[in-house]
Amino acid sequence: MTHSRSRTGNPRPHELPHHQALLDDTDWASFATVCGTGEALPTALASILNPDPAVRAAATDEALRSVTHQNTIYEATVPVALFAAAVLDHPAVAAGDFGHGADTPPHRPTLVRLLEWLSDTAYDADDECIAISEGHFGKGFLQEDREMRAFRDVRPAIFSAVHPLLGHDNADVHDAALLAAIPLAEHPLLTAHRAELVDHVGRLLATSTDRHNRDRVLDAMQAWGHDTSALENADDIAACERYARLNAERDSWWAADGTSGYSEDPPF
Repeated sequence: MTHSRSRTGNPRPHELPHHQALLDDTDWASFATVCGTGEALPTALASILNPDPAVRAAATDEALRSVTHQNTIYEATVPVALFAAAVLDHPAVAAGDFGHGADTPPHRPTLVRLLEWLSDTAYDADDECIAISEGHFGKGFLQEDREMRAFRDVRPAIFSAVHPLLGHDNADVHDAALLAAIPLAEHPLLTAHRAELVDHVGRLLATSTDRHNRDRVLDAMQAWGHDTSALENADDIAACERYARLNAERDSWWAADGTSGYSEDPPF
């Protein structure tokens, strides 16, 4: 794995740089991405602020695709994440994409797309992922993975941009902000925010039917020691039973494969 330096770095990891400073002062070409280095990232990132929703959508996909593959944190992930956080309140991102005319195809709002990517990336670097990786690679995993450590260090800066969106009027936005805030709040400087996040979890569970979102917030509540039984509906209970059944089938398959040499895929 390549270890390169940005031209200026982020000397204050708890402060969110201005998006233009990130574009101008980062040595993008020195950062590893999914396929090569990040010399094309400044153009793609700048286009996320384009007034045309179609251009924004294409640029967002291009930029995030460069640092998204198999739950891996790349060298370019941290500056991309900081940029994504820094433009959450930019007028082109904050005001656009929530409606479309009859002759204009719909695009997933850039604001929601960026929040969802920040959420997924934060989960890829959360404490549970670290524990799993340490189980596979040993207790020194995090010490060896500089990129993972770098992302975890800037979680307070990212949280500072996500937090105001918890009160957004649009349900897709405030739900996406909550799902990003939850894994970010594992940082020791942010744990005091969990009580506030629990209130937002209650709102999501009262209004959302999205299975992915409900699973994530219920998992968070349980991890924080809360009894979620009063918050779960029939679909939540059915989903929990289904996951338990699939996990049991998977464990049974792996046990059989270890003794009998089965070659078929697991039954799920």
